[in-house]
Amino acid sequence: MSAFDDAAMRDLARSPAHRGARAGLVAGFVEGRQKYLVAALCVALCTVMLLPLVASVLASLKSTQEAAAVPPTYFPHALSLDSYERLWNYQAGLPTYFANSLGAALLTIVFCLALTVPAGYGLAKFRIPGKEALFVILLVGLIVPYQALLTPLFFLFVELKLHNSLVGLAIVHTAIQLPFSIYVMRNAFEAVPRELEEAAIMDGCNSFQVLTRICLPAVVPAMITVSLFAFITSWNELLAALVIMNKDSSFTLPLILAAARQQTSIGGTDWGMLQAGITVSIIPCMAFYLLLQKYYMAGFLNGAVK
Repeated sequence: MSAFDDAAMRDLARSPAHRGARAGLVAGFVEGRQKYLVAALCVALCTVMLLPLVASVLASLKSTQEAAAVPPTYFPHALSLDSYERLWNYQAGLPTYFANSLGAALLTIVFCLALTVPAGYGLAKFRIPGKEALFVILLVGLIVPYQALLTPLFFLFVELKLHNSLVGLAIVHTAIQLPFSIYVMRNAFEAVPRELEEAAIMDGCNSFQVLTRICLPAVVPAMITVSLFAFITSWNELLAALVIMNKDSSFTLPLILAAARQQTSIGGTDWGMLQAGITVSIIPCMAFYLLLQKYYMAGFLNGAVK
């Protein structure tokens, strides 16, 4: 290669186009590696999250002797539904406890929506003196532990004949969920354009009609988000149910799982039945979330993040 060719190559390497092409290749390589790293991190996190669920399901399919074996086995040697059969017939029966948990969760959803929809609408759309201070006071409930209120609530519910009832338990679960639900609904209503309300008022709608015909269809994702959080809170809550419910037939699923922890069989705790109960208790929450995932994400982003 001649000296002229060498100089031409050096000039080409120093040209802006050549430097831009090299920078583009480097950036593409780095971006590709970042994508692979993010994907690997997501797979690792999913594995960590799913492993306990898979282990619980596998343990529920073991026989009584294998579930109590020490050291434990990771995979069942033979599939068995004995744990589910014992859980089905445990004390008052699984259907009773499942129905109690489902009833309390559905009542909690109804109570939450009945209270937070008008509250969020009023705080977002009406000129109420001191409404910002009132909103902050309502949010203070997020930092007050509900456990500190269970004893006076129990005595109050005894006077009102609400102990050992799903309505009383749902009231407590609603109180737990109320501050967060008001926060979501208020921000969701504030995101509704005022032009739509003004157009509806000009067409002759009153405030109630504006709420039902204009605002409610626009905040359906936020309502689903509130419903999902209320359901999961009520379904998994243990302490309030333990205090308020003292009759076996009114126990919820978390209570019976805590009682099953003390149930003895070969080798001590009946781990197979306990894992079967955990598996059954997971199904409704997962189903609720997966069915409404699209609306949940939209409601959470629009209602909780402004």
